[in-house]
Amino acid sequence: MANPPHGGVLKDLIARDAHRRRELFEEAEGLNAVVLTERQLCDLELLLNGGFSPLEGFMNEKDYNGVVTNLRLADGNLFSIPITLDLSQETIDLLDVKPGARLALRDFRDDRNLAILTVEDVYKPDKQKEAQEVFGGDEEHPAIKYLFNTANEFYVGGKIEAIDRLLHYDYVALRYTPAELRLHFDKLGWSRVVAFQTRNPMHRAHRELTVRAARARQANVLIHPVVGLTKPGDIDHFTRVRVYQALLPRYPNGMAVLGLLPLAMRMGGPREAIWHAIIRKNHGATHFIVGRDHAGPGKNSKGVDFYGPYDAQVAVERYRDELGIEVVPFQQMTYLPDTDEYKPKDEVEKGVRTLDISGTDLRKRLRTGAEIPPWFSYPEVVRVLRESHPPRSQQGFTVLLTGYQNSGKDAIARALNVTLNQQGGRSVSLLLGETVRSELSAELGFSRHDRDVNIKRIGFVAAELTKAGAAVIAAPIAPFEASRLHAREAVEKHGSFFLVHVATSLEYAEKTDKRGVYARARRGEIKGFTGVDDPYEVPEKVDLRVDVEKTPVRTIVHQIVLLLEAEGLLEAV
Repeated sequence: MANPPHGGVLKDLIARDAHRRRELFEEAEGLNAVVLTERQLCDLELLLNGGFSPLEGFMNEKDYNGVVTNLRLADGNLFSIPITLDLSQETIDLLDVKPGARLALRDFRDDRNLAILTVEDVYKPDKQKEAQEVFGGDEEHPAIKYLFNTANEFYVGGKIEAIDRLLHYDYVALRYTPAELRLHFDKLGWSRVVAFQTRNPMHRAHRELTVRAARARQANVLIHPVVGLTKPGDIDHFTRVRVYQALLPRYPNGMAVLGLLPLAMRMGGPREAIWHAIIRKNHGATHFIVGRDHAGPGKNSKGVDFYGPYDAQVAVERYRDELGIEVVPFQQMTYLPDTDEYKPKDEVEKGVRTLDISGTDLRKRLRTGAEIPPWFSYPEVVRVLRESHPPRSQQGFTVLLTGYQNSGKDAIARALNVTLNQQGGRSVSLLLGETVRSELSAELGFSRHDRDVNIKRIGFVAAELTKAGAAVIAAPIAPFEASRLHAREAVEKHGSFFLVHVATSLEYAEKTDKRGVYARARRGEIKGFTGVDDPYEVPEKVDLRVDVEKTPVRTIVHQIVLLLEAEGLLEAV
């Protein structure tokens, strides 16, 4: 295969440092260590194995500024995305991070030291400029949100020396390093390889697209999906890889190879497309399919695309000669039922009947159990997707009831629990506020911080149960909007979340309090009591608002059941 871009040698640091690994391992044991985040680990893996060649470490200030400003490292080499190690002031002070210091880089999952970083500089980036120049400046862009809300305020640059590979326990045989993949191509006798970037399942149209691209160039196909961090809400990589494995035998005569890429995507559109081309060149590809709105995050809240549909193709084509990889424009394929074939849309004659299924329609069919026709996807692919996407009536969900103490939320929760258990079909879990307090949050008080922690714990448990297909009924007071929103976000990664405000008045809740807790709070015997000496933030956006002073519990439960039925989560009875 051809050399990597920039005319250099593939910088596989693991292979380069192999003879020193024992020395480095022993040295790292005595060094201050930075425990890397999941995104930092993805970056480190591709630094170590040469996927980010010519980089040999996290970018120093000169390289970073050059990449942000004009897509160039300090030595003039093309590189389009900043690869940085962000640390907080607290960590820098604690670990005494300064030029010349050596730091162990540690995997948070198993506490293994993976590399040693020799610090070149510690610098404070211009995040506003990075946001504008690299990602386009829209504050709703996920990479910009990450930059300002998650990434730490300082970057640390320096070269790294490899101690060990990251350990993976899934699809090990498919996790080729760039050098391994190049060697595999050589063994197969492949000299021309078309790489296909994907973070979604593949269907018949994708198979037709890649086969056409390969045949037109007398090449083979590298299906190279991202299995690191992708766009929030994407289908998990376990499901996707099973889909790719099911699809692979559909390629003629061993035309395609599947390899996994542990990349943390930034969804950076044109900049990211150039980055992807560099990475695929490093992995031995000679051609690279660049899709419509390649690596774009879609639309912002105003319905406006972050990037133009062909910005990425134009960007990669601009640097084609320097990249040393040929751009293959993505062709939108459509199905012709009268001839049972796929063709590029621009080759279909006027008046010829076509069929298409959008991504939205596909998700709806999976959710409802509706037919997915064989012209759209292969039966073995559909089978995998249905295993991971059961119909709505079998999916987990959470109902969170919030309101004052003695508002009736506990009674509603217990009655709803009985009703759902009677119906059957899925397990039901009841998380009452007092039960959670005694079993899960016994050490917490009633400060705002402790209340937030308590709701976060409920959100975590609810999310895990929802993911497992259970119906979860949670009934904490949950007085603060921010913590309720956090619980919603946690659950909605795995299923549906419904917020029910039990809007029974404070006066009624206090008047009907047979346990006397309000009276004790009024006397000052209980501190931090919601509604007495602690606030309750009334939720504005709810799925249902009810009041037990005006509506019987039985009727409220029926309203919740109707809400769940309307969403397809319960079979109508």
